[in-house]
Amino acid sequence: MNKNKVQLPPVIFGTSGLGNIYHEIPYETKLAIVKECVIHAKGFPMFDSAGKYGAGLALEVLGKCLKDLKVKPDEVLISNKLAWYQVPLTTPEPTFEKGIWVNINHDAVQRISYQGILDCFEQGNELLGDYSSQMASVHDPDEYLATATTKEEEAKLYNDILEAYHALTELKAQGKVSSIGVGSKQWKVIQRISQDIDLDWVMIANSLTLHSHPKELINFIAELHKKEVSVINSAVFNGGFLIGGDHYNYRYIDKTSEEGEVLYGWRDRFFKLCEDFKITPAEACFSFGFNIPGVTSVALSTSTPEKIKSNIDMVTKKIPEAFWNAMKKERLISY
Repeated sequence: MNKNKVQLPPVIFGTSGLGNIYHEIPYETKLAIVKECVIHAKGFPMFDSAGKYGAGLALEVLGKCLKDLKVKPDEVLISNKLAWYQVPLTTPEPTFEKGIWVNINHDAVQRISYQGILDCFEQGNELLGDYSSQMASVHDPDEYLATATTKEEEAKLYNDILEAYHALTELKAQGKVSSIGVGSKQWKVIQRISQDIDLDWVMIANSLTLHSHPKELINFIAELHKKEVSVINSAVFNGGFLIGGDHYNYRYIDKTSEEGEVLYGWRDRFFKLCEDFKITPAEACFSFGFNIPGVTSVALSTSTPEKIKSNIDMVTKKIPEAFWNAMKKERLISY
């Protein structure tokens, strides 16, 4: 049993928009987004951020917004996913995730190691200003492992990840963070890490959505639930695609490609059913991703302040059983 079970709100506010994902939004809009999160949160607002988001810009903007709103440091919960370290921008555009982050003034490099994670933790708190992260994790260990070209190299990289968790475990023991977790798009990497590390929570991104929900992942979440490990479901819109965007899991999708025809075809049928049942695609995606047994919270990001309240209201939105039956009949969901 996990004696340090993390108590998380049903909706966690993602901050990728504060880092200018896909497009730049003015500071006034970012301030309004954070303000709405603070106003409408059930209890203390919780924000999920990362050094990767705009190469640290999201952390910096979040800290500034909270300060401008006069939010007390002990009245907000911040999770910082560690692994990406802000460095000077020396090229025309950032070298990581090209085409995703717009008009940012720094670059970021991945540092997964004992010292690297400590450096990312310290830098993250510096960028937050008057605030600090209470939750910490290793970000994108799947991407880190994917750079290996041999089994020997992969083993070395995985050892780097274990060393990073050694650092996080020390931070927790010192009381500098209250809990440690992992954030990854490839859920099997989370599964592997969970067998070696005593995690308090996990954040599964892009893998557990209305469009993609493998049975073996559902079973893994049930196992985590038995261990009292909190599960945060992130990117339940598959990077915005399921609610109308043209990026699927942060990759631009060409409608005319073979993949595009399949994805857009699925989405067209999904949208039609939502229209028939008078529910929004966002409501359907949230309800599916939130009500999987073992899921504690859903992390949602938006660049529109007006959507914050409706995002929170989706927690209690009832989706008719007939809709799910229709989704199954159309073979849009597995179960």
